Amino acid sequence: MRKFYFLLFFFMFFNQVNLVAQTHLNNDKPKEKTTKVIYVYGSADCHFCVATKQKLIESKLDFVFYDIDTDKAALSEMLNKLRKANISTNNLGIPVVDKYGEIFTNNADFQEFLIKVTK
Repeated sequence: MRKFYFLLFFFMFFNQVNLVAQTHLNNDKPKEKTTKVIYVYGSADCHFCVATKQKLIESKLDFVFYDIDTDKAALSEMLNKLRKANISTNNLGIPVVDKYGEIFTNNADFQEFLIKVTK
């Protein structure tokens, strides 16, 4: 009976060591490269939004466009991002662009806005 407990303990101990070793080996793998995407919140009827999308296409930048007129979840997401960035929603101009975590709004010179978004 003593041999049985000894063998049981022996296998449990080495099995545990093996699991810990596998965990450390899996954590050493290099992280997969994540693609950066620009999020554009606007309206399909907004000429500034259309021009922003065209400029991003010309600049060969990956982006996702959300129509905040029809997608209420996207509107809510945009407003949350603006609040987190301490950007006022009073007199908000669209499009709103989330470029890799940095938020840009179209409240000033539109050409300057396009330069910031595409550089």
